Amino acid sequence: MKLVRVGKPGAERPGLVDRDGRVRDLSGVIGNIGPQELAPAALAKLAAIDPATLPVVEGGRHGVPWTGIGKIIAIGLNYADHAAEAGMPLPAEPIVFLKANTSLNGPNDAVMLPLGSEKSDWEVELGVVIGTTARNVSKEQALGHVAGYCVVNDVSEREFQLERGGTWDKGKGCDTFCPVGPWLVTRDEVPDPQKLGMWLDVNGQRMQKGSTATMVFDVATVVSYVSRFMTLEPGDLIATGTPPGVGMGFKPPRFLRAGDTMRLGIEGLGEQTQSVLPYGDR
Repeated sequence: MKLVRVGKPGAERPGLVDRDGRVRDLSGVIGNIGPQELAPAALAKLAAIDPATLPVVEGGRHGVPWTGIGKIIAIGLNYADHAAEAGMPLPAEPIVFLKANTSLNGPNDAVMLPLGSEKSDWEVELGVVIGTTARNVSKEQALGHVAGYCVVNDVSEREFQLERGGTWDKGKGCDTFCPVGPWLVTRDEVPDPQKLGMWLDVNGQRMQKGSTATMVFDVATVVSYVSRFMTLEPGDLIATGTPPGVGMGFKPPRFLRAGDTMRLGIEGLGEQTQSVLPYGDR
């Protein structure tokens, strides 16, 4: 099942995508898609609905596919070839950082460069959506706590992240720096999250091409690991790292500029497109 929220910012309506790719309106069934709707029993009820009985939604903006995201956790250097292009050692344990909730952005909404940015970069990532509370869970239990998966663009300002001291967070949490969607694809439609192709283009040029098969720490390991340090709650989002091809890995480096366009996607999870705007032009 592919869940969506469609409409103007702050006024999105819940929906699902039928077999023909049409969005069907769920607002007569549920008020929204939030943490409560991500529980297994709630998802099972939605899956039992015949989409043909729901009104078709014609067009409209896609928002983040669910609301009530308590926290955004991200994993750094989780692809060996990306660590190499970044000139950083392969981590012995997952590198964990946070993205601010104010960075959340619809999948096709514009990305705004932060004030003073010279080194903003792109990162296509597999997003993991938590459906049930996970605290100190084993690797074997971990995927049972996942509601589904989505596409994330972990946009990053490299100077803020790496050259300004302190933690990575201030280069990761800028406004609009976390486009999510277009869909939340439920776990039953992704039997193996380690077999998903992924890609990202800038201005029509392929920059990133990879597969979740090359993760250093797989999804189950990541969920289990993070749950040791913080309770994962329904609606939480984990961005699991990016394959090679980010701007800072080029020689010389290539970074985003106003007027650029990013297009990215993951097999079975949909595509995003974002234009890049200067600061203050959101």
